[in-house]
Amino acid sequence: QRLLEVLNRLVEAGNSVVVIEHNLDVIRNADWIIDLGPEGGDHGGEIVAEGAPHDLARVKRSYTGQVLQEAGV
Repeated sequence: QRLLEVLNRLVEAGNSVVVIEHNLDVIRNADWIIDLGPEGGDHGGEIVAEGAPHDLARVKRSYTGQVLQEAGV
């Protein structure tokens, strides 16, 4: 929660913030997500989906989108 508060203050002050994160709370509060995959290592590295959290929740190929959908985003 503290991290989200700090990130929100930076954005409210007019800054752009880029975060690499796996924490669902941080992801669901993002303005824009770029989801890389579909897997890791040699089986990943391409953009699977991008957009707001509710947009990613509709992309079946995105593991992040699947988790967001299950979380009710």
